[in-house]
Amino acid sequence: MDYLLIFEIERIYYPVLATVGITVNLVAIVILTRGKCGLSKCTTRYLVAMAAADLTVVIIEVILKRINNMYLPVNFLFITPICALKLVTKIAALDCSVWFTMAFTFDRFIAICCQNLKPKFCTQRTASMVVASVCVLGCLRSMPLYFVYEPKFIINNVPYFCILTTAYYNSLLWAAYEWFDSILTPLLPIFFILLFNALIVKHIIMSNIVRRTLLRNGDNHNDPETENRKNSMILLFALSGNFILLWVTYVVHSLRWRVKNYNYTNKYYSNPIYINQQTGFMLQLLSSCTNTCIYGLTLRKFREELKNGMKYLFTRNGILCK
Repeated sequence: MDYLLIFEIERIYYPVLATVGITVNLVAIVILTRGKCGLSKCTTRYLVAMAAADLTVVIIEVILKRINNMYLPVNFLFITPICALKLVTKIAALDCSVWFTMAFTFDRFIAICCQNLKPKFCTQRTASMVVASVCVLGCLRSMPLYFVYEPKFIINNVPYFCILTTAYYNSLLWAAYEWFDSILTPLLPIFFILLFNALIVKHIIMSNIVRRTLLRNGDNHNDPETENRKNSMILLFALSGNFILLWVTYVVHSLRWRVKNYNYTNKYYSNPIYINQQTGFMLQLLSSCTNTCIYGLTLRKFREELKNGMKYLFTRNGILCK
């Protein structure tokens, strides 16, 4: 019965997630690319890249896989080469989303803590190079996984569905790859995100103490430099904290139970392993839909752009209806 409950939750959860995820990520991409949110060009480039990666995850994993599996009969998306391609693309998109978050954190660390490096590193050109490099490395990292899947059924000489080959389970090389994968995404990015955030907090605290000492009146509230750092810190910590909180369930599960439990078959019993796994997936995919809400809560100009867009949309609709 526990499985039946979580299955019913998933049948409602994923269509809602897909609707929200497509909408908010498209809205974020449109608003951020307009460049009117008061953000630097390099910051905008990272945030747009994160939204694009999240949008890809929603399309590939939520719509083409989970919703398709729940509501549609066997179709061309279940053909083994296409099925394997979906899995590889989803992994590459998730890797990009995670490492874009880490790259954004590092960019803010340089901008706040390393003023001498800021003119060279915190530029639109550098951000574009980092985004392109992460995309290429993510694709290269996930490509070998395309060849570890085999068909579950062959119908009229057409292979359907994807299951891991026996060689994958028995290979020490693939076992090492799996552990390396767990460290690479997301343990290593989480470590760096926590490290850079800690260093940023330390630097800001020390800088504020110095600035208060230098300001004779001791009032730091109207200091524009302090306000800029405060806004950057709030956005950074909100994105980083959201990412870590929504990924932690998946990380704990992946460390205790390896990939052999991904296609866990004992679904109709109250097994906490399977329930924990599915909960981790739901929270992990939720992280692909929450960044726009964070922008809205932390960036005043983003909210203004969103309001202007809504006003324009309703105004145009009113004109067309007339």
